Amino acid sequence: MYDNVMRGADPELFLMDMQGNPVTSIGKIGGTKMEPRDIGGGYAVQEDNVSVEFNIPPAGSRDVFVAEIHHVLAYLEEYAKQMNLQLNIQPTAEFSEEQLSHPQAQELGCEPDFCAWTLKENPRPTVPKLLRSSGGHLHLSWKNPKMHERIAVIRAHDLFCGTASLLHDNNTLRRSIYGKAGAFRSKHYGVEWRTASNFWISSRELTAWMYDQSEKAFEFLREGKKAVAALEKEANAIVQCINTSDMAIFERLNRRYNIT
Repeated sequence: MYDNVMRGADPELFLMDMQGNPVTSIGKIGGTKMEPRDIGGGYAVQEDNVSVEFNIPPAGSRDVFVAEIHHVLAYLEEYAKQMNLQLNIQPTAEFSEEQLSHPQAQELGCEPDFCAWTLKENPRPTVPKLLRSSGGHLHLSWKNPKMHERIAVIRAHDLFCGTASLLHDNNTLRRSIYGKAGAFRSKHYGVEWRTASNFWISSRELTAWMYDQSEKAFEFLREGKKAVAALEKEANAIVQCINTSDMAIFERLNRRYNIT
């Protein structure tokens, strides 16, 4: 069960000038959702609204996963430096109207995602005019994924990665708009878990932490029906914990399931 697990990612981040002001990525990075800019080695970058998004090849180990994420970050850091800019790895940023004047900056949201708890399409969120957010989505694959397994994987990642993210990500603004509990897209190879912000790419230690938490989620699921039943039992608590940043609920869940 859940054999040959691989992990990819398509994190987002912002650019800013040397004074710390958010700067649009439009016209600076290249690449689109449909045609990312290949930077070699299976890596790609693209402009996503006003943020920068990058893709890594699927990784089968923590060391490879960490190395891949920070390989692209090093590339982007040097690329930004050549424009006298720097990277801003924060879940949200407020831009000036000038930086959002391009039509691309008004294209909020792409294809819909779904909720693994309600099994319904998530409504498109209402975003404050000048606010933009950045996600840290995980792409998870395993051998012969079935739909019920996809749902279980998202729910388990909510428990082991989503609730535990409160320990490291104190940005409640993004969670009030994007990254609700259970947010996912089904893929032919597995799933894209869309709940987390980009906080975990800000250091190698946090990138390794996210990988390890994901591994705990799969280990939990290998307990079979017992794990699935526990996730169903704790559904309301997990959702409330993530969506309202409730640390008291996290502490209770952590005592019961040894999340961290």
